[in-house]
Amino acid sequence: MINFAQFGNDLYTGRRSIPFVQRRKLWYSVSAVMIGLALAGVLLNGLNFGIEFRGGSEFRVLGVTNTQDYEARAEGAVSEASIPGSVTTTIVGGNTVRVQTEAAQAQTEAARTALAETFDVDPASVSSTLIGPSWGASVSEQAIQGLVVFLILVTIVLALYFRTWKMALAGLTALLHDLVITVGIYSLFGFEITPSSMIGFLTILGYSLYDTVVVFDKVRENTAEAFRTKRMTYADAANLAVNQTLVRSINTTVVALLPIAAILFVGFTMLGPGTLLDLSLALFIGIGVGAYSSIFIATPMLVQLRSKEPAVVDLDRYVARHGAKQAARDAARGVASGEAPADVPVPVGADWAGANGVGEDSTGALRPTDLGTAAAAGGPGRPVHKYAQAGPRNQPKRAPKSKR
Repeated sequence: MINFAQFGNDLYTGRRSIPFVQRRKLWYSVSAVMIGLALAGVLLNGLNFGIEFRGGSEFRVLGVTNTQDYEARAEGAVSEASIPGSVTTTIVGGNTVRVQTEAAQAQTEAARTALAETFDVDPASVSSTLIGPSWGASVSEQAIQGLVVFLILVTIVLALYFRTWKMALAGLTALLHDLVITVGIYSLFGFEITPSSMIGFLTILGYSLYDTVVVFDKVRENTAEAFRTKRMTYADAANLAVNQTLVRSINTTVVALLPIAAILFVGFTMLGPGTLLDLSLALFIGIGVGAYSSIFIATPMLVQLRSKEPAVVDLDRYVARHGAKQAARDAARGVASGEAPADVPVPVGADWAGANGVGEDSTGALRPTDLGTAAAAGGPGRPVHKYAQAGPRNQPKRAPKSKR
């Protein structure tokens, strides 16, 4: 059985590492396939905009006791009222039939009467709403304006917070990635896009941004330490940041998705189409896609954007030349101080023979059995000669014997 606590601790300390950055081409390929499918769905199927965007008439028949063949019966009633165009019929809340048609202001009363007779209810139980095309166009325009303003503000905030436009570009790329895939899923499965769905889209972009900022903050911390100590490359430091925040990202995503999944279940099985279902569906899809982009897209994209910077190139070259020796020194210190497992041999560089006084075997590996000698000779983390005498450094000198 997997110990998730230990697994998360190993990821944070670096004992285990998942190569998110090093395998970025694989993640890019997966995202390219998903984006391709999304765009194909939009081009071939189009988007199923709700009546709020395209305009039309909506009728709701309340208290229906017999919903058998409700679609055919609703279409017959609409046809009897002489309303042209397509008809969309759904069940809402178990006993309410929602009928959406083309705008039919003149035939509204005739349609209400026909629907009441068809479903055997009182005409007062049939409500009607007329939405003009101009109002739907206004809603679409305002939704697009809101999205553009959101993306501009996100870019400015990221650039100011992280002090580099490349982090802002990587974060913005992840946001667009989430938006395209989410819209593509709506197109492929024919989900209806309503104003509630648009609110959900903006909400998931904010969630994705939040997760990306948390990861980027750790990336900035680790890479600053890498530039200072020169002990790991920029890509390795960034990859360590993703591993350190991985468990947190997964836990946050699962906690967020569980209540949304419960709302979706209730919406699909009991409530039917409506604001609650539209909003929860957009959130469920977007949060899952946003978690993916924060882990697999944002940070690898950032590393790729900064890979040609002179400071990053110099750091990578320095680590390539001196990294093995430095790693050996760090490992030797870890064994001597008890931080590393004592049963694992740690190689020692040629210029660090006998680090911390720990003895070496014929292969140049530290012998854990000599750790006591190392601690007595100079203590952990203090280089001494391999043949240094154990015990206090300053032994009292014996007084010379007096000559008789």
